[in-house]
Amino acid sequence: MIEKIEFPIRINRYLAIQGLATRRSADELIVSGLVEINGTKAKLGDRVESTDKVEIVRNKKHIAKTFTYVAYYKPRGIITHSPQEDESEIKDISPFPDLFPMGRLDKASEGLILLTDDGRVTERLLHPRFAHEKEYLVTVREKVLPQSRMTLELGIESEGETLFAKKVQILGPHTLTIILTEGKKHQIRRMLDAVHLTVEKLVRTRIMGIHLGALKPGQSRTLKGSARASFLKSIDLKENS
Repeated sequence: MIEKIEFPIRINRYLAIQGLATRRSADELIVSGLVEINGTKAKLGDRVESTDKVEIVRNKKHIAKTFTYVAYYKPRGIITHSPQEDESEIKDISPFPDLFPMGRLDKASEGLILLTDDGRVTERLLHPRFAHEKEYLVTVREKVLPQSRMTLELGIESEGETLFAKKVQILGPHTLTIILTEGKKHQIRRMLDAVHLTVEKLVRTRIMGIHLGALKPGQSRTLKGSARASFLKSIDLKENS
C-alpha cells in the first residue's frame, strides 16, 4: 500500500510517496522549474498541505520520465554489484549499463533479477513487509528426504535468525523448488545446509508474477504491455502521464 501522507510534507517526499518521482529526481524537477504548487513554481524545501494542487508540468503539459523494467538472467559467476578485483558485475556484461539491479543474487547463483532506472521500485519490491514471492529451482548433491520439506517450511535457526520457506516442492531425488518471501543473505544455502544438503546449482526462476521463462544466461527481455502493467500494479505504482 502507498504510504500514508501526513501534512504538511516536503514537496520532494510528497512526489516520491505519490509514485511520481524519486526524491532525487523530484529535486531535479523542482530546480528545473517543472513542479508547481497551486500554479506557482515550487522551490526546494517547499511544504505541501492537503488542500494544495501539485503538478509536474512543462509548458503546461504534464511530463513524465518513461522508466524501463527488464527481466535479466544473471549468469553464474557474475556479481550483482560492487565487484572486487577480477570480478564482473551485471552492468559490465548486460546490454543495459544504465539500469541498476533490484536486490541481490549471489555470485554462485544464477537466474532472474530485475533491472530498472526507477528508484521508486526499491522499497516496494525489497522491503520484507511486502512479502513478495521469489521462486528458486535447486539441485543438490545428496538425496532429498521427504521430511526435509516440512523442516524447511517450519523454519530453521541459523546465525541467530529464523529462516523458513513459504513452500517447498520436491521434484526428484536431487531437485526441489523453494519459494521465499524474505531475502536473508545466502538464505537457501544456509537452510539446505541445516538439513545436510549441498547446493550444486541454484536458479531463481520467478519474482512475483515475472518468470524467467525461456531466457538463457545473459539474455533479457523488457517488460512491456500487460506484463509491465501487471508488474506496476503488483507493487502499487502507476505509469507517469
